[in-house]
Amino acid sequence: MSETADGLETDYQRVQRSDEFQALKRRFRNFVFPMTALFLIWYFVYVLLADYAHDFMATKVWGNITVGLLFGLGQFASTFIITMVYARWANNRQDAVAERLRLHIEEGTVDNQGGAA
Repeated sequence: MSETADGLETDYQRVQRSDEFQALKRRFRNFVFPMTALFLIWYFVYVLLADYAHDFMATKVWGNITVGLLFGLGQFASTFIITMVYARWANNRQDAVAERLRLHIEEGTVDNQGGAA
């Protein structure tokens, strides 16, 4: 810990101020917010179609399979796809940086600029 104007500053607070941590947060937000918005739009389109476009959603595609059923199954599929895409993205882009920052905190090797000492 080091002295600041407000009292003691923890290693985590120093890491939190670091450029590396800020870049980690920025990359996370740049991935998660658009993905969340896309999924919510897809979900609300499904709900609105189910509520207001009965004839369209009841259109038979093959046998007793309707457009509404395919869209409903698409909701499940898109959830799993988003989860897999996020896991791969996090493994490739975020995890190594987060692990490095965690080790700096645990080992107490954080300098006053938030990086490795």
